[in-house]
Formats: sequence, structure tokens, C-alpha cells
Amino acid sequence: VPMVAPGNVQVHVINSTLAKVHWDPVPLKSVRGHLQGYKVYYWKVQSLSRRSRRHVEKKILTFRGNKTFGMLPGLEPFSSYKLNVRVVNGKGEGPASPDKVFKTPEGVPSSPSFLKITNPTLDSLTLEWGSPTHPNGVLTSYILKFQPINNTHELGPLVEIRIPANESSLILKNLNYSTRYKFYFNAQTSVGSGSQITEEAVTIMDE
Repeated sequence: VPMVAPGNVQVHVINSTLAKVHWDPVPLKSVRGHLQGYKVYYWKVQSLSRRSRRHVEKKILTFRGNKTFGMLPGLEPFSSYKLNVRVVNGKGEGPASPDKVFKTPEGVPSSPSFLKITNPTLDSLTLEWGSPTHPNGVLTSYILKFQPINNTHELGPLVEIRIPANESSLILKNLNYSTRYKFYFNAQTSVGSGSQITEEAVTIMDE
């Protein structure tokens, strides 16, 4: 098997889900056989928005021939990763380069995990929601937009409310009685807005 690990391993993080890795080729003598390529082993150490550590699944990408760089796609935003590089010949892999640590920046969050509308009265509705399963960063706020829908399914004026990120419920007051409303709800990080969840609910007709 090869004797020497690739040197000078560098990682360039391109965005929250993509990084480029490059390395110096090993001396051909040290390959001790036919150079087949290089393997990059990489794995997520932890999510920076959640401290939970889980079973670490190592991923391997193979770059054929004498390539000295490669792309690592499909990374998770706002996470800490480690990687190393090994050279491969027909017999197997050489030693691993020292582990290199890199971090991906924040991304936009996934949609809130649920939006539930309860306690209808003449002029109010109560909203409850769950935080996104994948915050992909530090949540800065939630954005709620809503508008009335009349009997011919025309949409009325849109109202927008920004809600602090640590809230999980809201009572909407001063609504019209016996009116259907459509709600659009999403979470935000400093990068931008995540995908929205929609829901409809009706205020009651009379007490």
C-alpha cells in the first residue's frame, strides 16, 4: 500500500452546503504501485445550532487519477466538519493526512415544524407553532402574514407581523367575525427566510 499521506490539505468553504478541498500530490515513488486516485473522508462533528452529538457517519469521495482537488457537496449548514485525504493504489489506501476541521456558515431554516390555530372567538384566533426541525443557523425571528378570504375566494389585504424567535404562540386580536383567514408562516436566520407553512382558519359567527 502507499507509504505517504497527501500534504498541505486545504479546505475552502464556498457556501453553507459546499466546500472545495485541495492537497499536494504524494511523490510517485511513495505510491508503490499504480496511482488510482485520492479518497477524501469527511464527517460532521456537530451542528452549531444544537449541541447534541449523534452517531457519526463518515462519507467517502474518490477522485480518480492525479487530481489534487475536489468538491464536497451536500453539507449541512452551520455545522462543524472534519476531513482527511488518502492516496489509493491497486492494493489499497495509504495513511490518512492529519484531520482538518472546517465549519459551514448559516443557511436559511427549514419550515416551522407545525402551525396550529385554535380558540376561535368573534374577533380573535390563537396560533401555536413548532420551531424548524433544521434551523441551519440561529433563528432571528418568525414572519407571520395573513389575509381574509371572502366568499368568492378573493384575498383581502395582507398583514405582516414579525415575531421574536423565542415565542411559540400568539393571540391575534381585532379580526372580523365569521371570516376565513389564510396564514403564511416562516422562520428567519441572518441569511434570510426559510420555506413557509400555510394554514386557514375561521373566526366564529356569533357567541
